[in-house]
Amino acid sequence: MKIPASPIALAVLCALAGTAQAQSMSQTPAPQDIPYPGTLRVDVDATDLGRRIFKVRETLPVKPGELTLLYPQWIPGNHSPSGQINKVAGLTFTANGQKLEWKRDQYDVYAFKVQVPEGVSELQVEFQYLSPLAPNQGRVVMTPNMLNLQWSLTTLYPAGYYSRQIPVQASVKLPAGWSYATAAETASKTGDTVQFKELKWNVLQDSPLFAGKYYKQFDLTTGQAPVKLNVFADQAKSLEAKPEQIAKHKALVAQMDKLYGAHHFDHYDFLLALTNQLGGIGLEHHRSSENSGSPDYFTKWDETWGGRDLLPHEFNHSWNGKFRRGADLATPNFNVPMGDSLLWVYEGQTQFFGYVLAARSGLWSKDQAIDSLANVAATYAKGRPGLAWRALQDTTNDPTINRRQPQAYRNYQLSEDYYSGGQMVWLEADAKLRALSKGKKSIDDFAKAFFGMDNGSYAVKPYDFDEVVATLNGIAPYDWSTFLRDRLDGKTGLTGGIEASGWKLVFNDKPNAAVKSGETRGKYVNLTYSLGFSVGNDGNVGDVLWDSPAFQAGLAPEMSIVAVNGLAFSGDAIKDAVTAAKTDKAPIELLVKRFDRYETFKIDYHGGLQYPSLERIAGTTDTLSELLKAK
Repeated sequence: MKIPASPIALAVLCALAGTAQAQSMSQTPAPQDIPYPGTLRVDVDATDLGRRIFKVRETLPVKPGELTLLYPQWIPGNHSPSGQINKVAGLTFTANGQKLEWKRDQYDVYAFKVQVPEGVSELQVEFQYLSPLAPNQGRVVMTPNMLNLQWSLTTLYPAGYYSRQIPVQASVKLPAGWSYATAAETASKTGDTVQFKELKWNVLQDSPLFAGKYYKQFDLTTGQAPVKLNVFADQAKSLEAKPEQIAKHKALVAQMDKLYGAHHFDHYDFLLALTNQLGGIGLEHHRSSENSGSPDYFTKWDETWGGRDLLPHEFNHSWNGKFRRGADLATPNFNVPMGDSLLWVYEGQTQFFGYVLAARSGLWSKDQAIDSLANVAATYAKGRPGLAWRALQDTTNDPTINRRQPQAYRNYQLSEDYYSGGQMVWLEADAKLRALSKGKKSIDDFAKAFFGMDNGSYAVKPYDFDEVVATLNGIAPYDWSTFLRDRLDGKTGLTGGIEASGWKLVFNDKPNAAVKSGETRGKYVNLTYSLGFSVGNDGNVGDVLWDSPAFQAGLAPEMSIVAVNGLAFSGDAIKDAVTAAKTDKAPIELLVKRFDRYETFKIDYHGGLQYPSLERIAGTTDTLSELLKAK
């Protein structure tokens, strides 16, 4: 007699059947550490500026049988499965002049399978990368005056091999007369077509290209390995840099050499776009970095200082993130999932040294660095209520969870706080090293011990948590495992390094220079630590601090403030209202537009304007100033 299965049993059977089906159908070959038999050729035509299309033609040696080609999914530096497979179109496979059928793997949409016929030894692949036409489609990488070519967007590669075992010969055809810069070495140039020397696929992927109509190169070399600053701009006038400005960039290279005592590149190229048109970027590579800044980066030097920690941050990644890399990030190819558990070292310590090296090089003054650090300290003292429910360590999952998408309440949801939260951890670690050693050791000693070996090598050297702890113990013995875990797992606050460095966080009614710079660049008013929100100069409400006075009154992001206490909204009007409310006990009234409705919100707040700053603690040793001092 057949007994009917229960609904639960049927569900379990269906799930098992689905898993078995997925396993049977998704058979992407696992990467092996063996040489690929031949050289992959990739030719990119980047001349279609008007329609912003990159045309790709690939040629690769093959053998008869099933071949799987992969489009990169896990992009180094993004820490997430962010490969833009959705922008690939027009894919065709051809052999001996005959078009071949292909099929996408149902369960691995980055994998394409094609059956190579007998007698075929070479396969041609063609497709287009349809780059974004507007920011809501993704980062714009092609404009009338410049472009950014990332090989991970314009290459399919054979599955079954470590990326460092696949030789690639690449070329690009550029718009007529354009200049270019990349870490990849040029083999030849014919007209506007550039042929590059053969590279392994992992190195080519790590060697993006900037090209443009307006270009200038500056030599920053201070040591044995050449370092160049390659600047592209929307307009020629943005390229006019003063010698003293370039000297500070050159000092960055010298200070980095002193910090680590070894370098991990044969040459290094900063790629810097000064633009309002190309999409913003800060992305590390072993021998280069992709960066963008204001068109006024040089020409309004005193006004644009707030973004000048970007180059120190990305340059630091050549050591931290590229040479030394968390073991769960050191994957064999670009389609094996990455683990992000050590991003508080990879990004957090790099964020820390980005500030430190900006100050040591003179790209920031000491006061600018201290004001910037005050803002970070305030964030983790008062501006991250989400830490009450979520630990800093868990934010290392955000590249996969959120992929840098906008959030309703970032301060409560958290998003990649391993950057600045990690920065706070390393500031406290520096203070602890100095205290334990009575001033004889510091975070600089950790930097040399952990990153300053194998001079000249740029092979990846993975690490794990235990090695971080062991290296700290080698500098100054202590229970470093508990020290780090308490802060990463939310058992201890993140701002202890401020007072341990001889300073204290205070709030007053005068915005510091970093607050002013942020407001000017971002075109907004920062009321985070008073009313509890930021608001654009146009009245649009930004992040609203969870449980703040504004939150309690009902204000939410994306509303638009029309009037303040009966007066038309402006930045000055709302600041004046906050100041007046210190003595006037009436609540601040905001007329707000939400969808097609106008509503009045009353915020019962009387504490005045509140902005962070750092003050010295009398009678203590000032290790923060020592940390920021040029070596």
